[in-house]
Amino acid sequence: MGCDRWVMLVIPIIYALSNVSGELKRFEQASKGDGSLSFLVIGDWGRRGAFNQSQVAFQMGKMGEKLDIDFVVSTGDNFYDNGLRSVHDPAFEESFTNIYTANSLQKQWYSVLGNHDYRGDAEAQLSPLLTKIDTRWLCLRSFIVNAELAEIIFVDTTPFVKSYFQDPEDHVYDWRGINPRKHYIANLLKDVECALRESNAKWKIVVGHHAIKSVGHHGDTKELATHLLPILKANNVDFYMNGHDHCLEHISDTESPIQFLTSGAGSKAWRGDAKQLNREGLKFFHDGQGFMSVQLTQSNAEIAFYDVDGKILHRWNAFKQFGDHSSI
Repeated sequence: MGCDRWVMLVIPIIYALSNVSGELKRFEQASKGDGSLSFLVIGDWGRRGAFNQSQVAFQMGKMGEKLDIDFVVSTGDNFYDNGLRSVHDPAFEESFTNIYTANSLQKQWYSVLGNHDYRGDAEAQLSPLLTKIDTRWLCLRSFIVNAELAEIIFVDTTPFVKSYFQDPEDHVYDWRGINPRKHYIANLLKDVECALRESNAKWKIVVGHHAIKSVGHHGDTKELATHLLPILKANNVDFYMNGHDHCLEHISDTESPIQFLTSGAGSKAWRGDAKQLNREGLKFFHDGQGFMSVQLTQSNAEIAFYDVDGKILHRWNAFKQFGDHSSI
C-alpha cells in the first residue's frame, strides 16, 4: 500500500491543492531547464536585523543571484525569542519581509518550526494568512518538497525532545496539535519512512531544526539519533540539514554516506562554544554567522558554507553514478 499524501503544486510561489488523503503534504517544485537545482539554507535568524541578520541577508542575496537559486530552506527558529504572538505580530514583517529584500530571495521559502517558534503561537506560522502578507512564506510542521532531482522531507523535530515536556524551565510551549506526544512522533516517523522508501529521487534530503550530530553548544539530539537516524540510514538519505546550534558545520557519518549539515547561523552566533572538535567525521566548523548553499545535478552535489562577509569557508562535493554514493 502506498503512502497517503497531500500533493500541492508550487508555481513557483502560489500553490494549489490537488489531492487530499494523508498526513504529509507534498509540494512540487520545478527545477531549472537543464534539470539542475540550487538553493540556500539558513536557520536561527529572526531578530529584526540584529546580530548581523541583515548582513547575512545581504550576502544571501548576492549569492542567490550568482547561483540563480530556485528556493530557500529555513531550518527553524524563525522568530526570536519566543516565536510569533499571533498572525498579526509585526515581527513577521520586521524579521522576514523587511530583511530578505534582495530580488534573488523573492522565491519560495520552505520553513520548519524550531523550539523557539513553539514558545509563541506556533500555529500562527502555519497560517495561510501569513502567506497573504508575504507570498514567499510556507511553513508547516512536516511536509515534502518534490524538486524532481531531489526529494526534501521536512521533519518537525521539536516534539522529539523530551526535556521540552519534562523540564520546560520558565518557557511555555504551544503543544496544540502535538499531544499525545508519543502518538504524534510514531505517526510522523511512519510517514517519513514511507516517503523515503517510495522515493525515486536522485538525491534524498531530510531537513529538521535539531541536529542529529553536532559539536556545537547543544550537541547531538539523542532522541533523533535513536528514532530518526536509523530510518535515514536504511533509506539511503544523502543529507540531513538542520539549525539549532548557532554555527555552520559539516560532519560525515562514520557508518553511512549521510552528511550532517548545520546551518543555524542566520543571526546570533555563539563564538567559542564548541566541544569535541577532534570528533571523527568532523569536516568543518565555524562559530560565526553565515549560511549554506546547495547545488545539485544528476551526478554531482556541491555544498558550500559562507561567512557574514560572503567568503566561502568550506566547499564539499559528492558524486553519483547509477545510484551509487561517493564523495570527496
